[in-house]
Formats: sequence, structure tokens, C-alpha cells
Amino acid sequence: MAKLKKAFFCQNCGMQSPKWVGKCTSCGEWNTYVEEIIQKEAPSNSVSALITSKKTIKPTKITEVVFNEETRYPLTDGELSRVLGGGLVPGSLILFAGEPGIGKSTLLLQLAMQMKGIKIVYISGEESEQQIKMRAERIGSLNQECYLFTETSMQNILLHLAGLEADIVIVDSIQTIHSQLIESSAGSISQIRECTAELMRFAKETATPVFLIGHITKDGSIAGPKVLEHMVDVVLQFEGDRNFMYRLLRAQKNRFGSTNELGIYEMNSMGLMPIHNPSELLIGSRDEPLSGSATAATVEGIRPLLIEVQALVSSAAYGTPQRSSTGFDLRRLNMLLAVLEKRCGFRLGIKDVFLNIAGGIRVDDPAIDLAVISAILSSSEDIHINSKYTFAAEVGLSGEIRPVSKIEQRIMEGQKLGFEKIFLSKYNKKGIEQKNYKIELVFVAKIEQVFELLFA
Repeated sequence: MAKLKKAFFCQNCGMQSPKWVGKCTSCGEWNTYVEEIIQKEAPSNSVSALITSKKTIKPTKITEVVFNEETRYPLTDGELSRVLGGGLVPGSLILFAGEPGIGKSTLLLQLAMQMKGIKIVYISGEESEQQIKMRAERIGSLNQECYLFTETSMQNILLHLAGLEADIVIVDSIQTIHSQLIESSAGSISQIRECTAELMRFAKETATPVFLIGHITKDGSIAGPKVLEHMVDVVLQFEGDRNFMYRLLRAQKNRFGSTNELGIYEMNSMGLMPIHNPSELLIGSRDEPLSGSATAATVEGIRPLLIEVQALVSSAAYGTPQRSSTGFDLRRLNMLLAVLEKRCGFRLGIKDVFLNIAGGIRVDDPAIDLAVISAILSSSEDIHINSKYTFAAEVGLSGEIRPVSKIEQRIMEGQKLGFEKIFLSKYNKKGIEQKNYKIELVFVAKIEQVFELLFA
């Protein structure tokens, strides 16, 4: 029997220590060390030895490396393909994380059903084969080349993968898989690290793309050691509120493409449907003009979006004014209210202010500051803003309207959706000519100018 050894691992970063310590010397977190039993030596008949490498590993001069451009797997899901950088790279290891119930398993099962003519192995440690088939029938037609395998033992998984010669492997989820080489329970730091290392070795040596579905912790970070994110090639984060129908797919890490891409899906009874023009859905349609609403031209990565910003300003009924925001940073809202109070003279300190980004998405782009300010002033004065106006500018602490990046994409998105005016910072005027656009460009420098143009 191989020699066993006890060790302590940090649950936050995966740092190993021979004894328990209160504070991790690597990440600085307190009380994160747990004891696990590890196995120092792997048996000689390890299943991973069944996977033979396709190339001889030896030191090579970088000038002598022959570069053969690999053909990516074209995906039927255009949103996922764009976020991955234009397709699926052979031998890539992709970590797919998100909250419970957000639609991680549904999206990848939907992909497995749509990839006709490609052998796909869907490994599940959480559901039975009957449950997976029931969900697959609900979201579309079945794929004859999709194999289901409900197993949690890494050795059994590698044994069957070596014989199937699959084109794509999906593991749902990495926290449920355990290796016999490690004595600790499934989901522990050492188990996740060892199982991911085995799958990474399989992916690289057989040029097979592998999707790993991962859980997240209560603070939103990916469960398991931080080294897990360093080991994989791509880290995808699936975001969204379960009470709303929209889901956002972002790439936090991508060795084969940009991390600025964004995929948007709509959840319905047939699964997750890609949204090719999300601006039309995120802008509310109203039969009559209402105050407290403004449209912002934002950019997620390199993708322009038009979203509706809603604000409600009312008298504080209980003495202490309330500040609440959904989809927008509350601290930034407080900063913008302080600018309106100090620099512009609007008495909002004794009023309740509520802010909402329509559609249930969260926006961190500072370019929506001007739309937030306009919506708040519209609700405070009870005067509606023309629904054909949109805004794209940042607001500084002195009340000035600051420029933002990717201004051409914002203007073109507003023009495409039929808006008549777009309010921009005058510092964005350089290199932009009105004759090139059908939409009217309004350049402003101060909040007072915006107020006069909107409510005079």
C-alpha cells in the first residue's frame, strides 16, 4: 500500500501546510485550513497510463517549433462560440461556473444535442440518465452521437474515455468527481486539484476539448482552490438573476481569445435561447410618457447595448432617506447623488432614491452615469424624457461630463435602433463628425447643460 500522509490545505487558495495555522501565508485569509489525507505515491497501474501521448516530449528550441494552426470546432451556439473566441479549440480545458439553477447544465446539454455528427460524452455525477434524457427531450431533438455516463470515479471515467475516443467531453460537475488516489472526500481541495489535473492531462494528450461545470461559493467566487482557475485554459462565468429571464455569459480567462466578449441568453421553456439583438429587449416599450426613465448606451466588452435606467425619487416618509439600487453599484449611486447635491444644488438629501436597471442585468460601465443622473432628475422634477434620447457619458465629482471609450459603437447602436439624439461629453467630440451619422450628436460639458436641454 502506498504511503499515506496528512496535510492541511487552505480552502481559499489551495496552499498546503504540514500543520494547522490560523492565517494562510499565501492569501491572508483566516481559519481556512482543513485537514485532508493525501497519498504520496500513485500506483504504477494508474488508469491515466492508458492514455498515450501523441507526441514525444523533449526540449525544443523555440525557433524550431513547427506551428500548425489547429482547426476549431464550429459551434451551433453563436453566443458561446463568440465568447470562446470563434469556436472550440482541440485539447482545451474549459471551466464553466455559475450559481445553482442559473442554467449551466442546460446550456451544455443543449450544446451536446445540437452538435450533430460529433461524438460527445456527457458525464454526470449529479443526475441520473433518465433525468438527463427527460431534460434533453424538453429542450430539443436528441443527438444519436451523445453518450451519457453517470459516474463519479475518475479512474472509471478515464477508462471509458480511452475506449470511446470522444470528440467533446462534458463533466457535470467537477466537485462530484473523486479519485481513488486521494483519500479525502469528493469536493475537497485535493480531490478537485487531482481530478482536474487528470482531465487536463487527458485533454492535452488526446486533443479532446473538455468542459468542466463548477460550483461557486456564497460570495460568488468559484468553489475549490484558486489554482483550479490557473490550470484550465478558459474560465466562463454564467451570470443572471434567477427571477429574470436573461443570462449573461462572460469569459474571465481565455488563452485562445479575448475576454471582452459577452453572450446573452433568454431562458424559456425550451431552454436557453441566444439573443442576437439584446438592445431591443432591454429597452422598455411604453404607451405613454413617464418620468424617471432614461436610456443608456453601454458597452459590455466590445458589444454595445442600450439599456433602460429607471429611477424613483420621493419624499422620505420615515425621516431617514433610503438609497436602493438594483443592477447598479449603490456606492456609485450615493456619489452621484452627492454631486447633484453639492455641485448642482438639487436638494435630494431628504428624499428617497430608488434605481433599477431594467431586464435584471448588472452594469458596471461608468458611461451610464449620465443616464442615471437624467433619470433621477426626471423623477425628481416629474418631467418625462423623450424616449428617443439616449446617453453615453461619465459624471465626475466636480459635476463635469467626462468622455468614455468606444464612442463610435455606442452612437451606431443608438442610430440602428432609431434614436434621434445621443448626449455625449464634449471631450469626445474630437474625430467625430455629425455628417457621418443620422442620429443627432449633443455634446455637453456640465450637468446644468443637460438639465437645461432636457427640462427647460
